[in-house]
Amino acid sequence: MDATSKIETGADAGHGISFSEAFRVWLRVALLSFGGPAGQIAVMHRILVEEKKWVSESRFLHALNYCMLLPGPEAQQLATYVGWLMHRTAGGIMAGGLFILPGIIAIMTLSIIYAAYGKVWYVEALFFGLKAAVLAIVIEALVRVGKRALRNNIMLALAGIAFIGIFFFAVPFPIIIIAAGLIGYVGARSGRSEFADAGHGNAKAADIDSALGD
Repeated sequence: MDATSKIETGADAGHGISFSEAFRVWLRVALLSFGGPAGQIAVMHRILVEEKKWVSESRFLHALNYCMLLPGPEAQQLATYVGWLMHRTAGGIMAGGLFILPGIIAIMTLSIIYAAYGKVWYVEALFFGLKAAVLAIVIEALVRVGKRALRNNIMLALAGIAFIGIFFFAVPFPIIIIAAGLIGYVGARSGRSEFADAGHGNAKAADIDSALGD
C-alpha cells in the first residue's frame, strides 16, 4: 500500500472534505497569515469557522485555549491540531508544514538579498511601510477574537487585570495563567453561569453546523 492510500479521506472521516481541498485552504491560510500569532489566529478563525464552517466556534476557542498553554507557537499548533482532526497524521503535518512555509521562503529570500547586497534601502523602505499595516492587522485580530472569547463582564475584567499585570507590573506569564485557571475553577465550582460552557454561546448547535461536529 502506497503512502497516498493511507491518508484518511474526507469520506472516511465523515466530514466529506478531501485532502486536496484541505491542502488548498491551508495554503491560503498560510499566504494570508501576517501580523504574528494574533493575525494568524484571526485568519484561521475567519476561514475555518466563519467561511468554511469546518470547525465550530466553541471547538476553535477551546483548542486555542489549550494551544496557548503549550510551549511553542500557538497559531501553528492550532493549525496542526485542526489538520490532524480532519485527516489525522498526514493532515496535521500538511497544515503545520504549510503554515510556516511562506515565512521560511520570505526569511531565506531576505537573507540572500542581505548577504549579496548588504543594507538595501528599498527593503528597509518596504518594512517601514509595512509596520502600520501589520499593526492594524494585529489590532483587528485582537478585536475579532476577543469579541468571541470574552462573552461577559467577568471575562472582560479578567482579561483587563491580566493585561495590567503583565504590561505594567511584569507579572510572569505562568503566574497569570495559573491564577486565571484557579479563578475559573472556583467560579465554575461555585455555580456561576459566567464560567460555564454556555459562555461560548450555543455550542451544541454550532457543532452540528460545523463539518467536524462535536
